[in-house]
Amino acid sequence: MAYKYDQDLEFLRKMRSNELNELVEILKGKGGNNRISEEMTGNKLFKRYYPNHKKYINLILEELQCYGGNTFANIFRDGGVLYKKILCNVCDKMKVKYNKSQDVRYIEDLLLTKILSDTLKNIKAEDLKTISKDLKLKTTDFTPNVVAAALQATVRGSGFLFYKKSVIVANGVANSLGIGGFSLATNATITKTIGILAGPIGWFLVAALTSLSIAGPAYRVTIPAVIQVAFLRQVYLKRRNNAIIRCLIYSAIIGVLYYYGFTDSFFEWIYNWWNG
Repeated sequence: MAYKYDQDLEFLRKMRSNELNELVEILKGKGGNNRISEEMTGNKLFKRYYPNHKKYINLILEELQCYGGNTFANIFRDGGVLYKKILCNVCDKMKVKYNKSQDVRYIEDLLLTKILSDTLKNIKAEDLKTISKDLKLKTTDFTPNVVAAALQATVRGSGFLFYKKSVIVANGVANSLGIGGFSLATNATITKTIGILAGPIGWFLVAALTSLSIAGPAYRVTIPAVIQVAFLRQVYLKRRNNAIIRCLIYSAIIGVLYYYGFTDSFFEWIYNWWNG
C-alpha cells in the first residue's frame, strides 16, 4: 500500500533522522519485537538503510496511515487513512472534546492538554505548584482540579507553552513504552515537571491502552504515535519560527548598515573573515 499525500504529515520529511527514532520504534515495536500487522521492517529500503530513517520516510508515513484503520478495512480503502482522521479517532477514544472542523494543531493541543489534566488527580500540592510554575499557569490554588482548569485555559495559548506540553507528554509516553525519553538538556526549563509527570503519564497511558478493545483500529500504536507526531510538529515549528526570526533580525541589521553607508566591500570582508 502506498503513502497517500497528507499535508499534516509532510513536515516529518524535514525532521532529522535521529528525531524520528521514537516514532519508528512505536510503529515497529520495541527493540525489533515487530508487531504482527506492521510491514515496514520487511521492506528492502528499511533493511538497507535502518536506522537512517530519512531514507525511507515514505515507509514510515505509510505505516502510520495503515495503522489508522484495521488491516481488513485497508484492503478496501486501497491504503490507510489520513492523519487528521487518525487524530480524531484517538481523541474519541481518549474522550477529548473537539470539533472536526478545527485544525490539526488545535486538536493536538486539546489531546495533550487532556492527557496532562487527567494525570494530575493524584499529584501532591507541592508538585502541582512546581508544574504550575514551570508551565506558568495562572493559579495560586494548587489543587488538582484548579490546576487542571488552569491547564485547560492554555489551549491555543503561546506556541512555546504548547511545545512544553508536547515535550512532557511525549517524554512520559516514550518512557512508559521503554523506548527512552528525550535529552533533559533540551528541556531544561521543565526538567522538574518531566520528572514529576513521567510516571503518572505512563500509568495513564497503560490504563487507557489496557481498556481498549483489540478489535478495530490499532489504538495501541496510534495513540502513542499521534502523541509523538504532535511533539515532532512542535519541534519543527519551533525550529522554523526561530529561523524566521533570525532571518528577520539579520535582514534588519544589514538594512541599517546599508542605510548608514556601509558598502558591499564591507560585507565581503565580514563574510571572508567569518569563513576564514
